[in-house]
Amino acid sequence: MTSTDTRRRGHAERGDYDRDARLGVARRLLKGSSNRSYDPIVDLDFDAPLEEGKFFLPPKVVTLYGTDLWESMTTEQQIELSRQELANILSVGIWFENLLNRALLIRLMREDPAAATSHYELTEMGDECRHMTMFGKVIERVGARAFAMRRWERAVMHVLPLTMRGTMLWVVTLVGEELFDALQRVIKDDPELQPIVARLMQIHVTEEARHIGFARDGVLRRMPIRSRTETLLSANLHGLGGPVFRRLFTNPEMYRRAGLPNPREVTRIARANPYFRESQLLSFAPLAAFLRQADLMGPIGERLWRRTGFLP
Repeated sequence: MTSTDTRRRGHAERGDYDRDARLGVARRLLKGSSNRSYDPIVDLDFDAPLEEGKFFLPPKVVTLYGTDLWESMTTEQQIELSRQELANILSVGIWFENLLNRALLIRLMREDPAAATSHYELTEMGDECRHMTMFGKVIERVGARAFAMRRWERAVMHVLPLTMRGTMLWVVTLVGEELFDALQRVIKDDPELQPIVARLMQIHVTEEARHIGFARDGVLRRMPIRSRTETLLSANLHGLGGPVFRRLFTNPEMYRRAGLPNPREVTRIARANPYFRESQLLSFAPLAAFLRQADLMGPIGERLWRRTGFLP
């Protein structure tokens, strides 16, 4: 047998192993989904009154927390800003869940419909549909309005799922899910939080843990077989998430809706806020560590995350 044949056989054996192991992970996650999933219509009390004086996000994760502008605001103004920032975060969550479902639907057109991996992807899509419903209903319940995408953002969202293949699919998934997951774990147990928001965070953390596990496993299973081009693109293009998420997290429209003058100047204050920078670092730290473990923190990707405040 030639050395070329040996290499091909080795790749085939690794591929077979990876597929079998991947199926095992999917079956385990399917069982976990059947044992512990939520229906937001049932599991959230949308009829319960909001509690007077409680925040919609913990003050420490509101983008202006700790600034002179924050200290000059009344408690009512601070609570209103937390309401608008929650609505903004949930709106971004809806956009991303939509993006992920579109990418998974395209993937399923190429996959074996009888495989456990396909069944778990369908289950994950069902979870995401319920999450979008939950986010939308909570935005309505807290008395806010959803934030809309601009026309060019919608155009990007139509094209992006077509590029999400192989490692890139799972890396983009992790960028969208892990940035929110790390913050949610801080948010959900805060005693100053509105109960309906705390319950939403608890549900989302529980179900997203399965989604994150599936995406991380997808990245690791491809490590032995991904091409240099796949590695190069996946290790650097995720850095575009840095400027995108910094802009989304400091959307001037939410400051305008909260009644603050000169929203663009407020945005500048928020981006320079060391407390906001601390939240950025916290949200990206688990994913940054994983990307390094998977040899997917390329120089361009790392530079973009650092320039936008997500890496020290």
